[in-house]
Order: sequence, then structure tokens, then C-alpha cells
Amino acid sequence: MSTSTSDVPQALSLEDRTAGCLVGAAVGDALGGPVEGWTPEAIAERHGGRVQGIVEPFHKDEWRTARPIAPYHKGDGHVTDDTLMTHALVRVYEKTRDHLDAYAVADHLVPDLMGTPRWIPELEAEALPLQRIFLAEKWLVARLHYGHVDPREAGSGNIVNCGAAMYMAPVGAVNAGNPEGAYAEALDVAAAHQSSYGREAAGVFAAAVAAAYRPGATPATVVDEALRLAKDGTKSAIEAVAEAAVRYSDFEPALRPLREAVAPFDTVGPDYRNPSLGARRPSRLHAIEELPIALGMLLIGDGDFRHTVLGSVNYGRDCDSIATMSGAVVGALRGQAAVPAEWAGEVARASRLDLAGPAASLATVTREVFARDLERRRAHEAVFAALGAPQ
Repeated sequence: MSTSTSDVPQALSLEDRTAGCLVGAAVGDALGGPVEGWTPEAIAERHGGRVQGIVEPFHKDEWRTARPIAPYHKGDGHVTDDTLMTHALVRVYEKTRDHLDAYAVADHLVPDLMGTPRWIPELEAEALPLQRIFLAEKWLVARLHYGHVDPREAGSGNIVNCGAAMYMAPVGAVNAGNPEGAYAEALDVAAAHQSSYGREAAGVFAAAVAAAYRPGATPATVVDEALRLAKDGTKSAIEAVAEAAVRYSDFEPALRPLREAVAPFDTVGPDYRNPSLGARRPSRLHAIEELPIALGMLLIGDGDFRHTVLGSVNYGRDCDSIATMSGAVVGALRGQAAVPAEWAGEVARASRLDLAGPAASLATVTREVFARDLERRRAHEAVFAALGAPQ
């Protein structure tokens, strides 16, 4: 793929990029939430055109009872479970202050989800995160806490969706500039949650975030790194969507072509709310829809946060997760200043959520982990040197 010709910031700090990544992910999540599950046509009809920012719930004041959304207040700047899970994973890093694995999910993430009440914007109440997260995430509690399953195998049997991938941005941040490390760590973490192409997407998304931290990175180089590491249907789906995306500089005419490009790899089918019989089953031939589309919108947006995230939002279907992913990557590429301050401020206020704190904390942990990695690498080099020259 060709490299973007847009101006690329060279002097962004780790802290700035991490703030852009996590704040960008939360903003994308909040913008996509109110139109999640709908088609681009239904979104345009409901809002009199394309969504251009924070909007009210799809069913307005009837959000408490209107199916299929009830009882969640999606809209008005509220983040969803994507951000709740992302911040929960940050808290695991704060406790371990090192790389994570499936056992860290069992030892720290699961107790956090089921034992610590937090403000849940969509419920407009303080509750356990376990009471908000989707069944695919409740699987973590059922398998690890109640089932006592080996954490490295707990993801097997769960539906294969974007549930593990949607909150893997912190793994990419902790492995800033090291896509291979992010990919491997995310695969280990996601083993407790997902299998097959759901787990693969978690690894590739984390790798894309890590690649975005590299000075001089562009949307094209990020996608190239994702393709270098991706396997099976995930790789094929990203290739197909990227090939379609590079023909466009505006998301409007690209909405249908991107859907057509990913459709052969998506198991859900054309009606998002009525999945096909083969939906979300393990396969080496298929992929989740959200990651390839997020990367496609990244290419179309060419590093512009608004264009990238609004394209993700107006795509519809699982657009809160698509916009979470694309917002995280473009935020890491361009830093916190790329995320519109009016959006970030309103999301933080409406969700009663500190968006800056987790990012600052994660950046501190990232520097500590890098220092640990350096010590471990030097110790390995010393041992290898002691083994002597080849005989």
C-alpha cells in the first residue's frame, strides 16, 4: 500500500499519543452508541442526514422501554461497554505494572467486573460493571470465576465476536511502537475471552495501535503492519476492505463498497439484528466485521479524527465498536489534540468519567514496563554471551 502524503507529526510524546488513543476510543464509542445496530439508510432517515457529532438516543425519551435497545441510555454522550472494559483493562495494568496474560484477566479483571460498583452511564446508576456488559463478556465471569477453567482456554466456546478486540487498545499502548509484542500479548490476554477470529482480531487491533505510536506512522503504514501480522480470514478481510477504501477520500460513497468488501468474511449476515445460522462460530475463513471496517475508515479519513470516526459511526451495524477502534488508532497517530475538545469534554461530562486519568496512568505504566523489558533483554544478552561462540 502507498504511504499517505498528509503531514505527519513527528514530536508527539508517549503521553500525548496515549491520551489521544484512550480519549479517542471513548469519544468514538459515545458517538457510535446511539446508532448501533442500524443501517446507514436508517441512520440518515432518523437524523435527517449523516450523524455529525453527539446525538440523542435513537428512540429519544423512550430509550428505557424501546426494543431492542432498552434499558440502555445510548446517546447524549454516554460511553458503552467498550469504554467500560477498556478502562477496566487499564486498571489491571495499574495493578500488575507489567505485561498481561490470561491469568491476569482471571486474577484482576474478573474481580473488578463483579466486585466494584462504578457509575454506568447507560444505566444512569452506580452498579457493578457485570450488570452492564454483554453476555459475551459475562462469559469471563462464568468461565473463570464459577467454572474454574484454565484461563488460557476459557475463551473456547464463547461466541466469536468483537468482544475481546474492542478493549485491547491498552495492550497496544503498553507495547507502543512494537506491533509484534502487542499482537502476542493481546492474543494471550484474549485467550481468556475469545477464540478463533475473535481472538485474532484482538491481536491485530492491539498491533495496529502499537504501530500508530511509531514516529512517522501513517494510516497506510498502520494497515500494512496489521496485514503483516494478521492470519487467515482476518488478513483476507482487511486486504479486501483496504483495497476498497483506498479508492475514496470521503466516507459517504464508500459506505456500501466497504460493506460489500467485508461481507464475504462476516458471519452475521445482511441483517445485523437477525444473525445468520452460521453467525459467530469459529472459522479460519471468516473475520469480525468491526476491525477491517475501522482500518478502512482510517485509510479514508487519512489521519483526520472527525472524518475517520464519523465514517465509522455512519457505517452503522456495530458502529460503536468500529468507532472505538478507529478512534483509538487515529488518536494514537495524531495525539490528544486531534480529538475534538468539545466532543471529549461532553463525553466526559455526560458519562461522569475521567478520560484523561486512565491515559496518564497507562503512559506511566508503559514506561515502567519498557524499563523492565530492557532489564530482561540485557539479562538475556548476558546469558547468551556466556554461552560462548559457536563451536
